[in-house]
Amino acid sequence: MSSEASVVDHAVFDVAEYAARLPQTSDTMVADHRFTDDEAASARVFRVYKPTPPHTHSTCDEYLYSLSGRCLMKFGDEEPVEVGPGKLVVFKRGVVHSVPKILEEPMVFLSVDTPRRAPRDIRFVESGTGTPDSFMRQKD
Repeated sequence: MSSEASVVDHAVFDVAEYAARLPQTSDTMVADHRFTDDEAASARVFRVYKPTPPHTHSTCDEYLYSLSGRCLMKFGDEEPVEVGPGKLVVFKRGVVHSVPKILEEPMVFLSVDTPRRAPRDIRFVESGTGTPDSFMRQKD
């Protein structure tokens, strides 16, 4: 199977292998590798390198499973919560969320987005805090 994200009938992915291939540093806030890119859902592994400002996604709900690291995550006006290995984070499209602080690196998540999350689907709450290009660089 190709390492390119695609529509698949079935597959087995070594998530840990692809997580280990993510770069040690990045100019962007996040780098990811997409496993699947179906219209109904996309699956990917991503690393958070820098705190992310409050933002939303308009096209998908996200299911994030923390593989390594620890961070604070914030949803809307709620108090931040600590997320670490083994935690599942779920939020619907349009929910304002952020990572105000990385507590332990590498902060890596396995993500399933339903339906598919387009790479440029991000809207920052405050103007000037980020762009799709400063947010994420995809890693094959």
